[in-house]
Amino acid sequence: MKLKTRIVASGLTVVMVASLLRTSALADDQTAPAAGNAASALNTRYGLFDGLDHRSWYGQGDFPEPFLVDDSGLEINEARLDWVHLKTGGQHSDTVTAEVEKGFGPLTLEIEVPYEREASPAGISQGIGNIDLGARCPFYQYVSRTGLLDTTFGGALEVGIPASSAISVNPEFVPKIFNDTKIGDHFTAQTILGYSTLTGGGADGGLQTLEYGFTFGYFIEHRELPLPGVQRFIPMFELIGETGMNQDAAGQSSLVDNACFRLNLKTIGRVQPRLGLGYIFPLNRQARTEAHSGMVLSLVFEY
Repeated sequence: MKLKTRIVASGLTVVMVASLLRTSALADDQTAPAAGNAASALNTRYGLFDGLDHRSWYGQGDFPEPFLVDDSGLEINEARLDWVHLKTGGQHSDTVTAEVEKGFGPLTLEIEVPYEREASPAGISQGIGNIDLGARCPFYQYVSRTGLLDTTFGGALEVGIPASSAISVNPEFVPKIFNDTKIGDHFTAQTILGYSTLTGGGADGGLQTLEYGFTFGYFIEHRELPLPGVQRFIPMFELIGETGMNQDAAGQSSLVDNACFRLNLKTIGRVQPRLGLGYIFPLNRQARTEAHSGMVLSLVFEY
């Protein structure tokens, strides 16, 4: 019953957000000045069934990089290194992840290699986690006449390859859908929904999990907040959730928040460093059994 309530609530939330976006788009289109004949003749659509729009901000690769939520933006050339530290009583875990992303037109390919270390009174477990190979691509974009509303829908796939370590045992297959939206000149919202399936043997073989994440950001340019060496300051907020769909975890949900920010620093030659820091805290009982608190440090290089 609780799982059904969560699903209904999630559906209502999606409907409300979609209605808000539609209302904003209609208002924007109705108040926009009439375009001239030359502008009307200009076709900005492209891609399969003309689903994409050359005007979309998504194509510029400027959506802020999430911390714990899976990235859904277009990345042309990017490398990053993240460190996540979680603590629960006398136990703590550290995960360091190296990642490289490469864009080919609207398609982004990525590879992630994490190293995990878990320490508890019972001992220490460590090793390379699943090596994740991913791909994502938009399939529909809508941009209002004045650009007030700019939204992109897309699909993604992630495959986790076990490294045969104490940490990495089961292959993982995660199809996803995502939405990246920009409203006005400052606000962004990124949403991703995935369905994870672990294959192979062991206690976790066959485990299925619904994964969802939301990332909200607000751009503050250097002219608005002149921090030394900073081109753009982005306060961010993440909401990360998982709900078990079968086995003993069926119906159990874990919900975690991350209050964070990212600094897009001045470029060094062709490279722009992007430094991020966040504080992680649980929102429900299930999440508190996994972590009482945590922090994340992220360093991104766009080149």
